[in-house]
This record gives sequence, structure tokens and C-alpha cells, in this order.
Amino acid sequence: MTPTPHRIALAVSGAALALALAGCSGGGSEAPASSSATSTPASTSATSAGSATSASAAPTGGPKVSANNASEDELAQRFEQAGIPNAEKWADEVVEYRPYPADDPNFNALREELAKYNPGPGVVDQIVAVLQP
Repeated sequence: MTPTPHRIALAVSGAALALALAGCSGGGSEAPASSSATSTPASTSATSAGSATSASAAPTGGPKVSANNASEDELAQRFEQAGIPNAEKWADEVVEYRPYPADDPNFNALREELAKYNPGPGVVDQIVAVLQP
């Protein structure tokens, strides 16, 4: 069976559409996509005089906060902004296991400690994504 020009055009259109949709997906896996709407932060205000935040943005859309220097309230506020459930509980745990070494940006020790609390899927990654040592 020889493909007709109509079938060829349809196949090319379908391939182009698939590529366009793949390009729009972002390709990242840092956080689960929301089915309701795409959100962008309305503002990114600093929570203190600079010791707790930095200019680098976390994958969750806001500034990273210092795991070593931010207050528990600042951590909880940032976790809430990032959509992390039980933000106050997790902020308390981050403070409890301080200090974090500057040469461990993946927070491996913190990850192990937080895993003991059986967080939901992706929660530890969300927490670490908004932290800096």
C-alpha cells in the first residue's frame, strides 16, 4: 500500500504536534505537575535581612533559604510557599538536625533523617529543593 499525500501530511502534522507538546512540558522532573493550572509566583520577597535567603531561585519558584541560618518560621513560610504539606513540622525537623555542611548541597544526612518520618512521595525532594547550606 502506497502512502497517499494526505496520509503523509497527516503523519508530518502529528509528529510536529508531538514535538511541540514535548517542548511545552518543560522536561523537568523536580516537582509533580498540577492538573489545575500552571502557577507562577506573584512575588518573591526576602524573609529577613539576607542571611536566610539568596538570589538563586529554587525549582519550586522562589528563593532558596538557608538551612543553617533561617529561623524555623522562615523555613515554614518558604515550605508553605513551595506547597510542601505540613510545612511547620518539616521546618522543625530541619532546625533540629542543624548544622548542615556547606560541602553537601544534596543534604544527604538531612534526607536520611527526614525519611524516618515516612514523608509522602517527593516531599523530601521538595524540601531540599528550597534549601541551601
